[in-house]
This record gives sequence, structure tokens and C-alpha cells, in this order.
Amino acid sequence: MHKLLNDSPGEKVMLLGNEAIARGAVEAGVAFATTYPGTPSSEISLNLFQMSQESDLYFEYSTNEKVALEVAAAAANSGLRTFCMMKHVGVNVAADPLMTLAYVGVTGGMVILSADDPAMFSSQNEQDNRYYAKFGGLPMLEPSSVAEAKEMIKYAFELSESLGQPVLLRTTTRINHSNAFVTFGEIQKPQTKGRFIKDPHRCVTVPVVSRGLHVKLLDKLEKATGMADVSPFNFVQGSGKFGVITNGVSFHYAEDAVKDLGIEDKARILRLGFTNPLPETLIKTFLKECDRVLVIEEGEPFMEEAVKAFGQEEGIVIPINGKFKGSKSKGEKTKNLFSRLSEYDPAMVREKIADYFGIEYAPVEKMDNTDIPEIAMRPPNLCSGCSHRATFYEVKQAAKDMDVIYPTDIGCYTLGFMPPLSMGDFVVCMGSSVSTSCGFSRATDQKVVSFIGDSTFFHSGITGLVNAVFNKHNFTLVILENDITAMTGHQPHPGVDMERFGLDTFGRVNIEKLVRALGVEHVSIVKPFKVKKSIETIKEALEFKGVSVIISQEPCILYAKSIKLKTPRPFVVTDKCTDHKECINGIACPSFYIEEGRVKIDADTCVGCALCAQICPENAIRPLKQ
Repeated sequence: MHKLLNDSPGEKVMLLGNEAIARGAVEAGVAFATTYPGTPSSEISLNLFQMSQESDLYFEYSTNEKVALEVAAAAANSGLRTFCMMKHVGVNVAADPLMTLAYVGVTGGMVILSADDPAMFSSQNEQDNRYYAKFGGLPMLEPSSVAEAKEMIKYAFELSESLGQPVLLRTTTRINHSNAFVTFGEIQKPQTKGRFIKDPHRCVTVPVVSRGLHVKLLDKLEKATGMADVSPFNFVQGSGKFGVITNGVSFHYAEDAVKDLGIEDKARILRLGFTNPLPETLIKTFLKECDRVLVIEEGEPFMEEAVKAFGQEEGIVIPINGKFKGSKSKGEKTKNLFSRLSEYDPAMVREKIADYFGIEYAPVEKMDNTDIPEIAMRPPNLCSGCSHRATFYEVKQAAKDMDVIYPTDIGCYTLGFMPPLSMGDFVVCMGSSVSTSCGFSRATDQKVVSFIGDSTFFHSGITGLVNAVFNKHNFTLVILENDITAMTGHQPHPGVDMERFGLDTFGRVNIEKLVRALGVEHVSIVKPFKVKKSIETIKEALEFKGVSVIISQEPCILYAKSIKLKTPRPFVVTDKCTDHKECINGIACPSFYIEEGRVKIDADTCVGCALCAQICPENAIRPLKQ
């Protein structure tokens, strides 16, 4: 049995934050869950997918976040407790239905999780999705710890049902990917079948209906404001005239800083976990008890702006700062305030609190490490044996005499922009490689060759290709079909053969047939580890006038090894090597290293793809004799 299905109330278990969230959803009686995977949210969906094989939970990996939210909206309006999860930029994709679903509401509890990524550990931006709650008029909760995340999701379902509204649960990477002990609660038996009650004056959002729904939305938001004021997730601790208002993981940093600075009797902390709508009365009361307030929040000044507005409404004239310096009293030094960039950490928060409140503080002296050599940079790289490296090399060889733009997309293959491959010139979001290729091909006389992964193609690349066919654009699209959603942890997509996992209840969409059905006239298949043949095929595609599609078919090597599709067979550099270093300079596989000026291959990481052997001018790379 999956460990998160153990019905053992009171048991304490060490869990990853995302595991705790999945357990909280199960304890809440979730019946229906949807997602498109994206770090830092991916482990939630993995655990729910695994549990769905052993329980009555319905779970699906949807083709993209918009689809996931729309599928979930139907279930939630059939009376089922429904959970939809995605990373922060996924909410951008789901924003269209989200804004109107806020009007329509739900009849069963619905929680939408946005996993934000301050510091951009695995994302193309660090947007602050608290603004989606404000934008949509939706309640939002933010946990400060792993254990609280589990409890908060249960509260979120109750809140959703009380208001008849979806509830946003915003996490950050530090919550999703931390480990902590969690106490199991009782598992509520889910209601797995519902019934949709027709209600066109709520569910059919033509203008005349939506005008009335907007009024109801604002009424619900007013009701939620009162609920936020008494929510157990909004509380004050400590006493004194120094005020700290904070949320998320910053709460624990602030709590520790107050103790470390010895100002427990001087500082009070207002922790906000129910952050939209903000608890107006609670905040105004807090401000009246303070001489000075510091707002500590990662990301944008979401709370700071509101707190200042509340203070102005009450005529409270005290310094309230966080990220904005604002005005200062005569003779007062400019304070060292927080940044809108990246994550915070305990030392930073302690330093800022000390500076803002004028507390004498000597930072811990850093260890002198001037005699220690600088750690070598380890930029992210494609794995040893990754077929994308072979495809990039082959396209580069086929197009070496051309002036080429290489739009790329979101996935492992984004790393192709790194030298020596240097195969990525433009990327903004999922699916953009196809659509931007349309623009580049019309706006310039340069050859355009774009790259997209199979999962990303299903997510949002298809519509761009339809556009290209209809408008008769001129570019080559390379679809990197590696049989899995690789970068986020090997989740399935509509092109995956699910029978490999022993699951026969899924269909499968054939990319080649789909592309041909869209009207693409030149479609070719390459096997990237057959280098010479692939280069010839790619050259033919590049010469075609119009839209051509190359499908590069080879399973992700890590995925293939995990399900025993591939058995590694290392290669070795023989004495024939005359030190051309074409292998290093051409493909830079991480299994290569230099020892005493000679190229070597690490047998422990080499998987035997033979790409290097095929491009070596001396034929000096051979399989290692075992």
C-alpha cells in the first residue's frame, strides 16, 4: 500500500512538502485530481497518480494546465472534492478559465495549487501568483511549513464549500521541497460520483448572466474578508511596539530572528496564512499597537501595499516598510530593506530586522576561506547519452552553411543553448518555439529551425503548427520525441505507451499521424543515434519550402534505463586518438574528461549511445571490453 494511504491517525512520518500536501488532500476526501506537471509541484501529482492505482481517487495528467483546470471545474460542479495543481507559470495557461470560474463558482470543494518558484530554481520567471487571487477575487491560503501545508489544504476544501468558490493554495519551492515530520489525521472517505444540476443562470456565462455573477463574486469576497479576520491561519504572537507582518516561510525566519536578537518583549509578529482577501480588521488593530512595522514577504509587495492602505484609512501615521523605502523622519537613516528578487534566508531576515528596528547586531563572522580554491562552476547539462545532444549536433551539421535562427522551448532540450551546441536562440514559454518560428520566418530572410519536446508539443505546440500550415509559413520544426515528460520527473503524456507501466486503460496519440493530419506536407523521422542517416534526412527537410517537421525518436535515457529498455555499455578512447577533441568540442558529453592532456570517458556514466564514436575522425572510440 502507498505510504500516504495508511489510515493511521496520530502516526508521525517524515514527508516531503509535496507528499504532505498530497496526504492532506487524501485526508480531506479528495475524489478528483488533475495536473500538468511542473517543478516545484511535480511530486504532488506523482503521489496522487500512484495512489489512484490503489484507491477510488480519479487522477489525470492533462495535456496542459488550461485543460486540467477545465476538467477539474466540471468535476467540482458535479459536487466532487477536486484538486488541480500546477507550477506558477502554469496558472498563466489556466488563467482564461480561472477568471470566469471565479464567477461561476463550484458546488463541491475545489482547491487550485500554484507552486511558486522564487529564485527560479527551475522556471523562466519568478512571478508572484498572489496577484491572481486578487485579480480573480478568489480566496488564497499560504502555508509556512510542511506540516501546516497538510492541514491547510483540508481547511481550503472546507472554505471552498463554504463560499462556493475555488480556493487558491500558494506554496513556494522552500515548502514543496523541504522535509519535516507530519502527523497523520483521519482519511475522509471521498464521494466519488456526483451529479451536475443544470443551472444556466450560474453556469452559462453569456454577458447577461455574468453581470449578475460579478455582483455575487464581490459579495462572496466580502464574506471571505470576515472569515479571514477570524481564520486560525492568521494570528499574532509576541508583544511590543515593533511590528512584523509576514507570510510563508518568511514567518519562521522572522520568528527565529526575533529570538536571536533578544527582542521577544519588544516585537510582535502578525503571521498571515489567509492572504486574500487580507484580514482588514486584524491588520488595522495590529497597526494601532505598533510604533513601526516591517513587512517581510518574498516576491512582490503584495501585503505591504495593502497594509499601507489600511493604515492610511485609519489615519495611522507610523513607518510601514518592506521593499519600498518610502518617506523617513528628519535625521533618520535610509533603512536597508528587502528586495523583490529571489528567496530570503534566515541570516538576511535577521540582518534586515536588526537594521530596521535599530537593534545592535554583529553578524556571525564568516569563515576565512581565502586559501580554498574556488569551486568549479557546474552549469546544467544534458545527461550522458541524451538523444537531444545527438539531434542538436546533426541539425547543426546539416545547417552549417546557413544563417539560422533556432527558437527553442521549455524542457530538457532548453539546455541545448549551452556551448558547444549553442542551439537555442529564443524561448519565452511552453509552445512558443512553434509560434515564434512563424514570426521569424516572415520577419526575416533567415532560415528558421525550431525545437520542441513531445510533451510540450501536446501541451501547446499543436495550435502553433496549425497556424503555420494555414498561413503557409516557412520553417522546420524538430519534435524531440523521447517518450516521456522528462524534465519534471518522467510523467506520462498523450504520446506515451502506458502499457510499459502495466496500465492498459489509456489511449495513445501518434505524433507522426497527428502532424500529417494537420496538413504538414514534409514529415520525416530520424533515429538520432544513426548520425549519418539523420544528417541526410535533416538536410532534405531544411531544403523544403514551407513547413517541414522532423520527428526525432529515441527514449529519454534515464527513463529507458529505469524501465529496462536500455542496458548501458560504456565506450573507451583507444590509442588511435590523435587529440582532435572533436568529441569534446562538438558535443561535450559529461562523460568526457581530460586526464594528463588526453580525452577519457568515465565508464560509470557512459551509457554507450555511440554518438561520439560516430563523429570521431580517427575512429578511436570503441566499446569497452567487459
